[in-house]
Amino acid sequence: MRTHRKAAALLAACALALAAGCSSEGGKKSEEKNGDSGGGGKAVSTPRLKIAMVTHSGEGDTFWDIVQSGAKQAAAKDNVEFLYAADKEGKEQAQLIDSYVAKKVDGIVVTLAKPEAVKASVEKAVAAGIPVVTINSGGEHSRATGALSHIGQEESVAGEAVGEELNKRGRKKALCVIHEQGNVSLEARCAGVKKTFEGTVDNLNVQGTDMPGSTSSIEAKLQSGKDIDTVVTLGAPFAAASVKAKSGAGSTAEVNTFDLNAEVVRRLKAKEIGFAVDQQPYLQGYLAVDGLWLYKTNGNVLGGTKPVLTGPALVTEKDVPALEKYTARGTR
Repeated sequence: MRTHRKAAALLAACALALAAGCSSEGGKKSEEKNGDSGGGGKAVSTPRLKIAMVTHSGEGDTFWDIVQSGAKQAAAKDNVEFLYAADKEGKEQAQLIDSYVAKKVDGIVVTLAKPEAVKASVEKAVAAGIPVVTINSGGEHSRATGALSHIGQEESVAGEAVGEELNKRGRKKALCVIHEQGNVSLEARCAGVKKTFEGTVDNLNVQGTDMPGSTSSIEAKLQSGKDIDTVVTLGAPFAAASVKAKSGAGSTAEVNTFDLNAEVVRRLKAKEIGFAVDQQPYLQGYLAVDGLWLYKTNGNVLGGTKPVLTGPALVTEKDVPALEKYTARGTR
C-alpha cells in the first residue's frame, strides 16, 4: 500500500492508538438514529452529547456505511448519541442541516460535495454556536464556512496519484466515470487524473443511483471506444459495475477505482480490478465524531485549522491479505 502524503500514514497510526484506547445503508432521506450502537466498551464519563452527521450519499452507496461504522464506534466510546441523515441533492442536504440546528445538537458533521447549496446552512449552524466538522468532500471550502476542521483526502492529489499509476502501468486512454454530476470532489478527481496522466482521459457522467443504467452507459462507451484501456471509477460500487460492463462489451480495459469495500478487495484478489484508492472512510467518521467530542470537552481542534488527511493510498492485490478481515467487518 503506497501513501502519497506523510500525513495519511501518521493519521493511520493515530487511529490505531485511538482504537486501542477504546474497547451502512447510505443515502436514506429519513434520519437514522443510532444511539450507542457501533461498538462495545465502557463510555467516558463526560456529559452526554448529541452529534449529527449529514452527507450527500446516494441510496445504496456502501462507502457511507463504512463512514457511519467509524462514527458509531467513536460515539459509543465518547458517550455520544449519533444521528445520521443524507440526501444526494444539495438543497435537501441543506434542509437536513437546518433541522439539526433547530434541534440544537451539540455538533454537526457535514460533507461539502455541493458547497454552494449547503454553505449558508453550515454558517447558520456556526452562528448558532454549534461546532461543525466537514468530512470527505469540498475540503477547500471548509474554512470559509466557519468549520473547525476538515477530515478527508485532497481529491486533486488523489487523482494525480491515479494518473501517475496509470503511466507506470503503460495505459494510454482512460475513461473516468463520474457518478454524481455537480459533485466538486468527483470532478477534482478526474481533473487530477488528467493533470498527470500522459495519455488521454474521457469523462463519462452516469446516474449513480441507477446502477443498471450506469452499467449500460459504461458498456456502451467501451463498445464504441475500443481504444479505452482503463476505466477509472470514483466509487467502489461502480467498480463492480464496470467489470460487468467490460465483459458485456468484450473489452480488455483494466478497471481501477477510488474507495474500498469487501467486494473491491475480493475483485482485487481475483485480479478483476487493478488497484484501488483508499481514503479510509472509517477514519473520517471516527475522527469527525471524536474531534467534536474533544472540542466540546477539552477545547481541542484536530489539524490546527489545516486539513486532516486520511489518504490517498493505492491498494493492489498484494495488500489483500492485510485488508480482508477489516473489509469483512465493514471498517475498511
